[in-house]
Amino acid sequence: MLNRRSALKVLNGAVVGLAAAAVFGPPAGAAAQAAPLEVTLGALMRKRPPPPLYEIDPVPPDEGAAGAALAAVDNNTTGRFTQQHYTLNQMVLEGGQAAPEAAAKLVDGGAGFLLVDLGPDELLAVVDALKGRDAVIFNVSAADDRLRGADCRGRLFHVAPSRAMLTDALAQYFAAKRWSKLFLIVGPKPGDALYAEAMRASARKFGLKIAAEKPWEFGPLARARGDSVTQADALVFTRGTDYDIMVVADEAGDFGDYIPFRTWDARLVAGTQGLVATSWHRAQDAWGSAQLQSRFYKEAKRFMRPVDYQAWTAMRAVGEAVTRLKSASPSAVADYLVSDAFQLAAFKGVPVTFRPWDRQLRQPILLAQPSAIVGVAPLPGFLHQRTVLDTLGTDLPETACHQT
Repeated sequence: MLNRRSALKVLNGAVVGLAAAAVFGPPAGAAAQAAPLEVTLGALMRKRPPPPLYEIDPVPPDEGAAGAALAAVDNNTTGRFTQQHYTLNQMVLEGGQAAPEAAAKLVDGGAGFLLVDLGPDELLAVVDALKGRDAVIFNVSAADDRLRGADCRGRLFHVAPSRAMLTDALAQYFAAKRWSKLFLIVGPKPGDALYAEAMRASARKFGLKIAAEKPWEFGPLARARGDSVTQADALVFTRGTDYDIMVVADEAGDFGDYIPFRTWDARLVAGTQGLVATSWHRAQDAWGSAQLQSRFYKEAKRFMRPVDYQAWTAMRAVGEAVTRLKSASPSAVADYLVSDAFQLAAFKGVPVTFRPWDRQLRQPILLAQPSAIVGVAPLPGFLHQRTVLDTLGTDLPETACHQT
């Protein structure tokens, strides 16, 4: 569902177009214009709990949905000239509401394409429930590598970068800077373990060494208030280790922001905090992206976040495919997205495409500190026989994906 401002814009545009047609009619000697091709998409997500009162940068309740809403406006702007009209139906799950049943309702309502912002298990449940239906699912948030590997699905396209892509981007930067010895700190949550696993694989891939690895056992100090003995213990946590850069695996943000400037030795921090790898960042302004940032800010009254960008990209990919094919058939769009003909301008300097073997979006990854872009991966000097974008993430020879 579009936000109120975007919805009114689309509606007003439709009303103005109809009024002009009623007043002026078709040009003399021209055939009446055909009705536009109707394209319906669905957005499925779970309602987010309210953030703690002390959260500095809380996840907004419309994360993802706001990006999709802007893309719907963009698609319809182009659609006025290409005779297409896009409708976005949003469904927000609450409590124990089951995702597969909600997804089926969206498809029954005409949505041939679903933008899904759910965890990996719910995402797979949605895809499997829709098996045999003519629908294409876009993963706009889940980074789990298994979704691109042993648990991949033929109709599941990944716009969110995988953890392997994110850690490969960081490892390329470390290698380019010759920071070869890493100190890996791993948080207690499942996502932290998966991020650490990806970082170890990236270190091997790019010739780096995990010089030390320790679990974080001091609690959520980044969210704590006041000093304590536990915090004093954390101050000497990094003492006695020879390393070039510290890599933090803390996807929930419980402790990672506590570590910079508190290490025993003067060392940089990267990973899920400090220098981060991400699909999008509010400081990104190159390759025309400043206009995307400003349009999003005008509509949503906040900065664009990675999930917003990923939802925007998914919807724009559908728009690009439908425009080229002149068809809204999900099967035809799915085939086109993995063909050599598809490419999408996505404000990253090069066109983005989908890998045919695991349906992962190839895309540059931004390397950023909190208020500035530091670099963009792939970095110069990292080569590939197909495309340098395939230096990020799981390549074809290593894939465990056997699509179903």
